[in-house]
Amino acid sequence: MDVGGGNGMRTLAGDGSGHAVSRLADFPEAGQASPTAAETNGGGATALPGAPRGRFAALRAKLPKDLRDPLFLNGYALMFNTGITAVLGMGYWLLATHFYSPADFGRNQAVITAMRLFASLTALGLTGALARYIPLAGRRTGGLIGRSYLIASLTAVTAAFGFLLTLPLWGPNFDGLAGFGPGLFFLASVAIWSVFTLQDVALAGLRKATWVPINSMAFGLVKMAMLVALAASLPQEGIFVSWIVPTAIALIPINYLIFWVLVPRHVKQTADEVTKPPRLREIGRFLAGDYPGSFSILAIVYFVPVYVASQVDAEMVGYFAMAHTLGCMIETLAMNMAVSLTVEGSFDRSQLAANCRRALRKAMLIIGPIAAATFVGAPLILSVFGPGYAEHGVPLLRLMALAVLPRVLIEIYLSALRALGEPRRLALVQVGLAVLVLSGSIALLPIVGITAVGYALLFSELLVAALILGRLRKILTTGGAPGAVISRQTAETP
Repeated sequence: MDVGGGNGMRTLAGDGSGHAVSRLADFPEAGQASPTAAETNGGGATALPGAPRGRFAALRAKLPKDLRDPLFLNGYALMFNTGITAVLGMGYWLLATHFYSPADFGRNQAVITAMRLFASLTALGLTGALARYIPLAGRRTGGLIGRSYLIASLTAVTAAFGFLLTLPLWGPNFDGLAGFGPGLFFLASVAIWSVFTLQDVALAGLRKATWVPINSMAFGLVKMAMLVALAASLPQEGIFVSWIVPTAIALIPINYLIFWVLVPRHVKQTADEVTKPPRLREIGRFLAGDYPGSFSILAIVYFVPVYVASQVDAEMVGYFAMAHTLGCMIETLAMNMAVSLTVEGSFDRSQLAANCRRALRKAMLIIGPIAAATFVGAPLILSVFGPGYAEHGVPLLRLMALAVLPRVLIEIYLSALRALGEPRRLALVQVGLAVLVLSGSIALLPIVGITAVGYALLFSELLVAALILGRLRKILTTGGAPGAVISRQTAETP
């Protein structure tokens, strides 16, 4: 659910000494002619002498080259971060279900989801802009990131304050936020999470997404330790407190790294490439088109769980939240490869078609088996947390695992539209998807319970994927821009 979750451009990577080392075209798989038919093994992958055949063997053989390509380096780093988040998250929620009652677990999940809803009101809209414009901002990079933090935090706190004023309307699962102290802590948590959401995108935009897994690992371990420590002293609020305090601590070293190390290095490396940084008006036009769609996606990721929490009891919120969280972890894999694609698309738009094809293949290769394993193993996975979680959550988790496959197509398409600078089409797709998921969830919730969200996601994403398929095929072939015909023999890479 933390996503975020890239764009295209000419590639400049730091070699550790502060020097720019290469352009995207310098990597054979990114800018040179692809092998001939005689040099490939029939599937588009380069036939390496003596290399074992098979998709996974080919992936291992090509991994060293992929890690020299910023598209895949950032994409793999973000996917690896999702894997770390999933493992540590499983451990965290396992401890939470062991040390806290199902009702307390559900209430804390409701509050966490509400916090993330308001924290993402503006931050989610700014993620696309940061991924799109950090590579092009030059000397204004630090100001762009800083202003994004400020705007996101102020907007989020204002919206959260309105939520606290209308607290009785949201049901008993949010009663714990009543009062000055709990309300103030909630507002502070919203501001903290707004910055936390954007800092990972800033790292990806600076092409240093490899730091994101390190941050996530430290954050996850501290969070788990605090969760256990607070179980006795704060049995009703310990989960929420253990979620926020480590987040606040993690902001300090990461943002020191961003503003005092990576931004100056980025400015230096792009000094000769970025002679005219984007103006605020240009960024504003992008946001005007991108934000309505991002706001709509926000409704799917966060408002739907908050709505469910307002309609069912605390225990059922916990059962829903566990399955929904695990399903969103798989979906984040698709989003993370798409973020890296957006970054690389901003650097070199002529490589967009090739990058899209490569990202799609890699994403399906990684996500497909994970989705299949989740579908088959859903009962076993959820039973680890308790019999109630398996009894009520298996259908939802299975439906979300299926829904992630069309979601890969949608995310690749959305990131390509960002790289092409087509905010209206981007917003149309996102708004349409949100309306379908929201209406489906609300209509089906009284009939099939929490599984309604899974049905709504699967059918909505299948429909949207079918509708965008024609344009996506054009982007995969030509890059989507007029006259941007890219030959598969000269631009596509294995």
